[in-house]
Amino acid sequence: MKLEKLVGDRFKERPSECVIDSHALMLRGGYMKGVASGIYSSYMPLRRITHKIEQIIREEMDAIDGQEVQFPVVLPASLWEESGRYESVGSELMRFSDRNDNPLVLGMTHEEAAVHLVREYGQSYTKYPFMIYQIQTKFRDEARPRAGLIRVREFTMKDAYSFHTSQEDLEAYYERCFRAYERIFARAGIPEVISVASDSGMMGGSLSHEFMLLTPVGEDSIAVCGSCDYRANMEAAESIVHNVRDEVSEPLTLVYTPDIHTIEDICNFLGTPTEKSCKAVVYQRNADDSYIVLFIRGDLDVNETKLRNFIGEDVHPAVITEDCGLNAGYIGPCNLKGDFTVLYDNSLQGTNNLSCGANVAEHHYTGLDIARDCPDAEFHDFAKITDGGICPKCGKHTISVSRGIEVGNIFQLGTKYTKSMGMTYLDKNGASHHPIMGCYGIGVGRLAASVCEAHHDDYGPIWPISIAPWQVHLCCVRSDNAEAHALADQLYQDLQKQGIEVLYDDRNVSAGVMFSDADLLGIPVRVIVSPRNLKEGCCELVTRDKSLSVKKPVEEIFDAACALVNDLLAQARSL
Repeated sequence: MKLEKLVGDRFKERPSECVIDSHALMLRGGYMKGVASGIYSSYMPLRRITHKIEQIIREEMDAIDGQEVQFPVVLPASLWEESGRYESVGSELMRFSDRNDNPLVLGMTHEEAAVHLVREYGQSYTKYPFMIYQIQTKFRDEARPRAGLIRVREFTMKDAYSFHTSQEDLEAYYERCFRAYERIFARAGIPEVISVASDSGMMGGSLSHEFMLLTPVGEDSIAVCGSCDYRANMEAAESIVHNVRDEVSEPLTLVYTPDIHTIEDICNFLGTPTEKSCKAVVYQRNADDSYIVLFIRGDLDVNETKLRNFIGEDVHPAVITEDCGLNAGYIGPCNLKGDFTVLYDNSLQGTNNLSCGANVAEHHYTGLDIARDCPDAEFHDFAKITDGGICPKCGKHTISVSRGIEVGNIFQLGTKYTKSMGMTYLDKNGASHHPIMGCYGIGVGRLAASVCEAHHDDYGPIWPISIAPWQVHLCCVRSDNAEAHALADQLYQDLQKQGIEVLYDDRNVSAGVMFSDADLLGIPVRVIVSPRNLKEGCCELVTRDKSLSVKKPVEEIFDAACALVNDLLAQARSL
């Protein structure tokens, strides 16, 4: 491929809409172009990268007995009605009707389609286990697309679905897929990806893991223990708090607190730390706007995912009206009257001498003893784990909260979909059962962007050779020089005959422009032919990551370039 024929412009300026480097570099380097919010068209370099990622994924899925299939992008709403998700999934699911008023959806995930494909096939236990997978375009009407390919609305994803006759068989296959994912990420160039326990969310199921690339620009928060191997998404991480009771419980005392509405205000007013306070966080159910009042220790925050999972439905922050029965800024657990769902976080268990709202305007209580004053309270885990918090596994104060990008996920779904959609099989005794499912996803574009985010410098991406758009970038500096041009042309032909992927730049541009474009394209090996070097009878061989920069005699440059490419490929294959 000659660079002069490559469609797509490269430029120096960082686009103002870019919040992370990978987004900026992919726009600047001519990898993609925005079409609408969260929707992009891809130029050739990105297509070559994603094709290679897809091939790595195919090889690893095939190695664990996967069979590639393809589901439709457009699905009848009736399939999602069978599973119950047509109503339970929110506005992320794109719903529309065809010309005959048949309700349809754009697939954002394909569990329903997978069950539909195999439910007649899988009627006998002799068919099991099996796994099907696809690499397909999906659409999720994301509320806040951001960060280029990290969070988009239209995306390409590998999703796989396994079917089993026992939980033990699912767990064994889940482990095989777990290891395959580790190989995929290593081969793609980010072996540093870690797995974390996660919340299953709308997918359902009893166990799930996310694969995370730890980076400060990530949008997910990860709890990692520095003393053991505990790792979990903040949504799933258990918050453990050890409270120490004061020896003497003070009496519950009403205190006049004018113009004080926040935990910080009341603690400053009383001269007490925030952990000696009880705060109320109020939500409403999406379905009927009924109120949920959740009490939690004042220094902690509510994990809304835990709350949603506990009550089994979606919620939103409450709008507190004058006639709802709640006194905003002064809500407390004592003498709270009204038709509310009242919940208590574990962080309040065993506490005493706390401040809290008094459910009376401009008044708080001091001396709250939860066991004494709220004897009917039941405690559950609703809090976000905190940096420096207690590890749920080893019990030490060694939790650190990091940021990460989710590059893949796996779920043990159980019978959530096969049961709701009526998929059954007969065992060897003729008894009917619902198959048990697993689900395994990787976003292809997000993985490409994550590799870029992990491996770049100020000048552009540093693509690993396993997914680089080309293997060698051949630069002919001063192409108007006949000797340099002739040698570069010959190298271009010889490298291609050797099966090496070459991008050849013989444009009549300055060396600065040529090397700037080469940096933005991030190809791992660069061969430079120039009149200056030819005067010394040599050419330059450099790597994009700056680990190698040597001059080789003209008669050796071809063999040296081939050897370097082969060494890099061998290193990639060994991961």
